[in-house]
Amino acid sequence: MRYIASISFGKDSLAMLLLLIERKCPLDEVVFYDTGMEFQSIYETRDKVLEILKNKNIKYTELHPKKSFEYTMFEKEVKHRNGSIGYGYSWCGGRCRWGTSEKNITITKYLKSKYGDNYMEYVGIAYDEPNRINKENLHKIYPLYELKYTEKDCLKLCYSKGFYWEENGIRLYDILDRVSCWCCANKNLKELRNYYKYLPKYWNKFKEYQRRTERPFKNNKHTIFDLEEKFKKEEYDEENT
Repeated sequence: MRYIASISFGKDSLAMLLLLIERKCPLDEVVFYDTGMEFQSIYETRDKVLEILKNKNIKYTELHPKKSFEYTMFEKEVKHRNGSIGYGYSWCGGRCRWGTSEKNITITKYLKSKYGDNYMEYVGIAYDEPNRINKENLHKIYPLYELKYTEKDCLKLCYSKGFYWEENGIRLYDILDRVSCWCCANKNLKELRNYYKYLPKYWNKFKEYQRRTERPFKNNKHTIFDLEEKFKKEEYDEENT
């Protein structure tokens, strides 16, 4: 039996990996699916972890989508239910999590092609996220849940090991609930407000993408430009009270 850790280099999966290594659990390979849309600090974390894996002689594999994220988002030919043809799936999130689906399919396909049914996959789902656990998939193991590590515990462990996910002088987990793909349409209003305030590089990229799609970003009602106007008004009201 082969044991593979599926890692995103966010706090939960990284905490899981650190625990697996610390506890000397069986671990043959670490797999990272790079969407191409990760935060820069995710790539920096990956590079730091690669040194650890090299020293431990643990195999590392990086997977990628067949086509770029932007191609699938804006250019891929899509046939709609009414028979019309459109281009691109637009924002990834909500009920249209096409990026997540492709990630899961790609990782599973890779593992099955390499190991057949002779593998177990470690997945970093925290103790306070039981609804995300797939009990029907017998190839998956959830070490964080078994060890009762909450999301807060995971972040604390990562910080204690020197992983901070800093960008623009800010620890991303101080202003974001999740450090997943930066353009995820599941970002809540608090997170989006913090993009606008503290992460202008990504906010400007949001605006660039909104210009390329007609679909509103938030709740199928509000575009990125609508949100920017909202945040500007909030700043104005705050400065004049």
